[in-house]
Amino acid sequence: MSGLRPAVSEDLPRVREIVHAAYDPYIARMGRPPQPMLDDYAAQLAAGQLQVLEEAGRVVGVLVLIDKPDSLLLYNIAVDPALKGRGFGRQMLIAAEAAACARGYARMTLFTHATMTENQALYRRAGWREVERVNEAGFERVYFAKDLE
Repeated sequence: MSGLRPAVSEDLPRVREIVHAAYDPYIARMGRPPQPMLDDYAAQLAAGQLQVLEEAGRVVGVLVLIDKPDSLLLYNIAVDPALKGRGFGRQMLIAAEAAACARGYARMTLFTHATMTENQALYRRAGWREVERVNEAGFERVYFAKDLE
């Protein structure tokens, strides 16, 4: 059985493992570790922002959602690379949209690095639209938005 649930402190080592495995291939492309590899997951856990996706009792995905004044920010979504292609990422995207609607948001936002072109294509296919490109915190970020119905 799979399902998204709030993370607990015992999940943190697996969260870090998934994030590292998912983002490590981008270090060479970006010339530095991507932001998710630098994040404080214990702080995100304490803030109630960190969720994990379980499949057959094992954490297979990570989702970080942050409430903003005008949208729900999809701050991080990562799937264990060994399990890609099984629909876990899509499952978490759908759950994130449902969470946004449940929290009363009409819009979601996210950002990815300019060199992560595969992610940009994935988000476009999922109905997101690019809204801006900015250099922020030393990263070339591409922001996307999705209006919810």
